[in-house]
Amino acid sequence: METTASSAEQALSDVKDPLERAVVRRQAVFVALTFLGMMVGLLGSWFDASPAVVWGSYAVAYVFGGWYGLKESIRSIQEPAVEIDLLMILAALGALIIGAPFEGAMLLFLFSLSGVLEEYAIGRSRTAIKSLIDMRPESAQVKRGGEEVTISIEDVEVGDVFVVRPGARIPLDGVVQSGETTVDQSSLTGESVPIRKEPGDEVFGGTINETGSLEVEVSREAQESAISRLIHMVEEAQEKRAPTQQLIDRFEQPYVLSVLAMTAVAIALPFFLLNHAFEPTFYRAMTLMVAASPCAVIISTPAAVLSAISAGGRQGVLFKGGEHIETAGNVDAVAFDKTGTLTEGNTKLESVTAHPDATVSALGDTNAIGGSEPFEEDHLLSLAAAVQSRSEHHLAEATVEAATDRSLSIPESSGFEAVVGKGVHATVEGQTLHIGNRRYFETVTAGQSIDGLNHGLAAIRDLEAEGKTAVLVVSETEEQLQVLGWLAFTDTIRADAKAMIQKLRERGVEQIVMLTGDNQRVAEYIADELGIDEVYAELLPEEKVNHIEQLQERHKAVAMVGDGVNDAPALATADISIGMGGAGTDVALETADIVLMSDQLSQLPYAFALSRETRKTLYINFSIAFGAIAIMIIAILTAGIPLPVAVVGHEGSTVLVSLIGLRLLRFSE
Repeated sequence: METTASSAEQALSDVKDPLERAVVRRQAVFVALTFLGMMVGLLGSWFDASPAVVWGSYAVAYVFGGWYGLKESIRSIQEPAVEIDLLMILAALGALIIGAPFEGAMLLFLFSLSGVLEEYAIGRSRTAIKSLIDMRPESAQVKRGGEEVTISIEDVEVGDVFVVRPGARIPLDGVVQSGETTVDQSSLTGESVPIRKEPGDEVFGGTINETGSLEVEVSREAQESAISRLIHMVEEAQEKRAPTQQLIDRFEQPYVLSVLAMTAVAIALPFFLLNHAFEPTFYRAMTLMVAASPCAVIISTPAAVLSAISAGGRQGVLFKGGEHIETAGNVDAVAFDKTGTLTEGNTKLESVTAHPDATVSALGDTNAIGGSEPFEEDHLLSLAAAVQSRSEHHLAEATVEAATDRSLSIPESSGFEAVVGKGVHATVEGQTLHIGNRRYFETVTAGQSIDGLNHGLAAIRDLEAEGKTAVLVVSETEEQLQVLGWLAFTDTIRADAKAMIQKLRERGVEQIVMLTGDNQRVAEYIADELGIDEVYAELLPEEKVNHIEQLQERHKAVAMVGDGVNDAPALATADISIGMGGAGTDVALETADIVLMSDQLSQLPYAFALSRETRKTLYINFSIAFGAIAIMIIAILTAGIPLPVAVVGHEGSTVLVSLIGLRLLRFSE
């Protein structure tokens, strides 16, 4: 039997969790045995116990304390490579050789204890993926043959209808067929307020139905649902290393080799050239090796970055990798698309106006242009909808929707062609209809005389001054080109857009820019309302890319916020691409570096604030890690601090940076 991606994912999680818990429990037991052996050996030496008891106890401490480190050292040498575990094993054996078994046992105890604590810290930062999996129900109440049957979500097909009752989790993505309720989507999108749902609204698997019973038609299979895709994205994000982590990984080998070389010099130089006694020389060299080991440096980045990914996921902000968290922390310029980003994206046809001089024939073909009867608005709209029915542009969708709402008959069209960023044309009822903005008629029909053009352009300029988007509809026949009328569209500015822009400025964003294909007047109207610094309008996709590149020349890092469809080239060019509405938008999930799952701009300042806090945490952790190494080396060379102090300093700094990174799990603005 073939296993689906989703079920395989679930099975892997079910197997992995017990195994991980078992390993951590075994490590904890080994730490306890190491501590017991160390303390019995120490007390035995104090009270003159038999050598068998003392050395037997230390043997227990060495075996259990060095078990995992020795295994890891052997594995790395076989690659071949050297890692920090090898340094710890060599230092412990060195202490044993010079007759300091307690110091060696203490080193192994604290090293293995810090390993368990690190595993705990990293495990805590990975709990987001486990909680996401727990959010996904395993079965659904599906209506089959007039009855409700409980089946696995893997067996539910697109088009099936399932029932979800108050208080239950919605098992799959779908569209409400009947019933009204409120749905808690906070676990998926970070929205704090339950969302009202009624017939026609989309719901997402893993969210909680609160008040009413629903019947929902499945729109996506289990493995394609928003929650499954989110799980997959978080898993991938946790595997992608941040640039700092990549740098640390690249220098780990040379650093460890340099520590070994330093240790060899610290033994050879005093012993062979300065005639120092071997035991104190060797002891100090082992102490130096422990102090210089970069455990805290290596653990500092993943502890912080994975915690940040988990914290963002709980707030509906999906970082698709550690590199994007670091880059977003440097952003000082943000470019926004307009439609669907700064505006709601629910473009509506507000008005249809026929040119007062446009007429149709009163005899014969009543649709023919150029007669004596006044041209009616409904006729204009049906012709425009015929052309736009073949386009995916948001204005086209609004035109067709308006014609459908008026129950107009939409004729067939042929020869459809779009001119990107300008307009479209097609043949309808024996005539070519052009629908476009001012630039369309300056280029596509340039040099041709169009009756009523000046009147039409003046009308759309007036509409644009009111913040509306307007296009002309022009008929082309063998005899003439004639303006039939114009269409005006509106789109609502997002309620949270202005507050979001103010918060971005408070968080260090120096420049905010709008890049849009809409006309200049509409763009300037919206920019004035929101307080945007610069506006570039009537842009083609490649022109948006040029503006992003110009911003990059002047700023450290540039973010582009868009819907992930029309803005794909600009999103790809920006240092950070941010997609809107990831809970229901496949493109946003696939193309953006950061996805705002609830389609709310208010999450954007949080994303930048979290990134900046993560970057600050990395600086703090590095300062602690390298500072501890420097202080201990200086103290060893000047004051001769003993090995136990170096061990405590080394392991203490490792645990400290882990806990500091873990703080990001609870980050809030």
